[in-house]
Amino acid sequence: MNKRLYLLFLMVTFFVSAQNNTTYWQQHVAYTMDVDINAENYQYKGTQELVYTNNSPDVLDKVFYHLYYNAFQPNSEMDARLQAIVDPDGRMLTNLGTRENPIYKSRIAKLKPNEIGFLKVVSLQQNGNDLKYVTEGTILEVELNTPIQPGEKVTFNMVFEGQLPEHIRRAGRNNEDGVALSMAQWYPKIAEYDFEGWHAHPYIAREFQGVFGNFDVTLHIDKNYTVGGTGILQNPQEIGHGYEDKNLKLSIKKGKKLSWHFFAENVHDFTWAADPNYTHDILETENGAKLHFLYKNTPEYSKAWKEIQPLTEKALNYFNEAIGQYPWKQYSVIQGGDGGMEYAMCTLISGGKSLNEIAGLVFHEFAHTWFHSILASNESKHSWMDEGFTTYISTLASNKILRRGNDTPNVNEYSGYYYVVKNGIEEPLTTQADRFNTNIAFSVGSYNKGSMFLTQLNYIIGEENVKIMLKKYFEDFKFKHPTPNDFKRVAEKVSGLELDWYLNEWIETTHTIDYAIAKVEDKTITLARVGQMPMPIDVSVIYIDGSTENFNIPLRMMRGNKPTTATILKDWTWAHPTYTFSTSKEIKAVEIDPSQLMADIDRENNIFEKE
Repeated sequence: MNKRLYLLFLMVTFFVSAQNNTTYWQQHVAYTMDVDINAENYQYKGTQELVYTNNSPDVLDKVFYHLYYNAFQPNSEMDARLQAIVDPDGRMLTNLGTRENPIYKSRIAKLKPNEIGFLKVVSLQQNGNDLKYVTEGTILEVELNTPIQPGEKVTFNMVFEGQLPEHIRRAGRNNEDGVALSMAQWYPKIAEYDFEGWHAHPYIAREFQGVFGNFDVTLHIDKNYTVGGTGILQNPQEIGHGYEDKNLKLSIKKGKKLSWHFFAENVHDFTWAADPNYTHDILETENGAKLHFLYKNTPEYSKAWKEIQPLTEKALNYFNEAIGQYPWKQYSVIQGGDGGMEYAMCTLISGGKSLNEIAGLVFHEFAHTWFHSILASNESKHSWMDEGFTTYISTLASNKILRRGNDTPNVNEYSGYYYVVKNGIEEPLTTQADRFNTNIAFSVGSYNKGSMFLTQLNYIIGEENVKIMLKKYFEDFKFKHPTPNDFKRVAEKVSGLELDWYLNEWIETTHTIDYAIAKVEDKTITLARVGQMPMPIDVSVIYIDGSTENFNIPLRMMRGNKPTTATILKDWTWAHPTYTFSTSKEIKAVEIDPSQLMADIDRENNIFEKE
């Protein structure tokens, strides 16, 4: 090959490589699992066939599986973190002292062998050949005999066994409501591999993620147990338990167990719960999706769990309109777990002695379907994208449906943010979810500050743009794994404004917003940026004659302004700490951000009134 041809070859190779590196791809899975459950000793044995498609441009010489239940063992990483963190989760503690003199200790540390959780891989093959693997806590490290080439499909066959732990966090046996089996994160689950590489993080108690694909799952369990969860039941006439077509004859086989066959398409998880005393109600919605409700058949729970059903359909309609259409044929609201936790096509909700106890939970967990199950961002790295966006949209839905108000953005979640700022415990939202110094910093950051990211966008780019943006974000990234930059780019395309500064300041730093009215003289106003974080500024002016005029000061680095009826002034640069402008009349009063959507940490310096 001559020199010119060689150079041309290098250029073409570089171009193709660059194209591959910027073209979106994601892996694909197809699970087939057959699992036998012993409901008396809370153990189960199963087989798993996993067809794994490597859609990446990379050759994979190893894979990783999550073994979540290994976290519920004394001296696990979850146990160690629970004992070390300064504000441990109360649900995971036990009081070894008295009520007057409590001594709180980790519940995991006290678990006996028959109470712990475990997931054990008995055997594992790749395309029929045995593999070498090692279990390291909640991760299975697998060395492949034959690397998986780009575009190649391989089949992994596994035999595994597990034990459901005492209910401590999310999953477990006999929760506080008496639900027998809350089976979340119960199977060996292959880790996510994306453009950043493997995400084989240990399970410490926080969030999780998965690879989109199909789940074909058969569960063999005592026939008096009612099961609900992810997927569509494929053999309802062989099962009954409220799933059957009343117009057709049941054909339940003899024996002590029933075989529940579920299939779920295009999900990244499979969760189920079971109890011998579940009531199972089905609500068929106008858009065709069936809402399943499974809850304890006792007087203390029945009333609220009946009342929540029509409200859940209203929430479905609201989210469909505000974000995008729910894509599956069923969704299950199941009593189980601790508090509320979202999973594919279902949620586990504890409690329900009153409607108020569970209504907000159901709305929040249902909203996760859009910002977790469909828009599947990396929750471990960007928990604010899921929890924050879910908090934002579920709050709007609750205000409209439960409180019969409007669904405009509100500032109710700001108080938690102000608290962590005031006490110096805020951390950047780029912190990995498990590695926040405190639980409160994680919670306020992910839920409150994440929600405020959207609430403040209403202030920055306008309410109508935010509504359009949420729908476009859904359409562009449904069934994908969007990143913060993906969301920001959608917002920029919809609004026509530059927003890199906002993503950087609000998510990647702990800079705070504080603007002040520095001076007012006759017809001149001087404003000052006291905090580190820049923002566009809305200013309301009341003149001596009683009239009012609103002004908008764009931030120069936005390269434009939001739609507004206010008088638009010259933009304010980041580097200049003060800004002065003149009005047409003598001034009586001035207020910065009368909407209070801007998270200004000191509103006392936002108002001026002439004496």
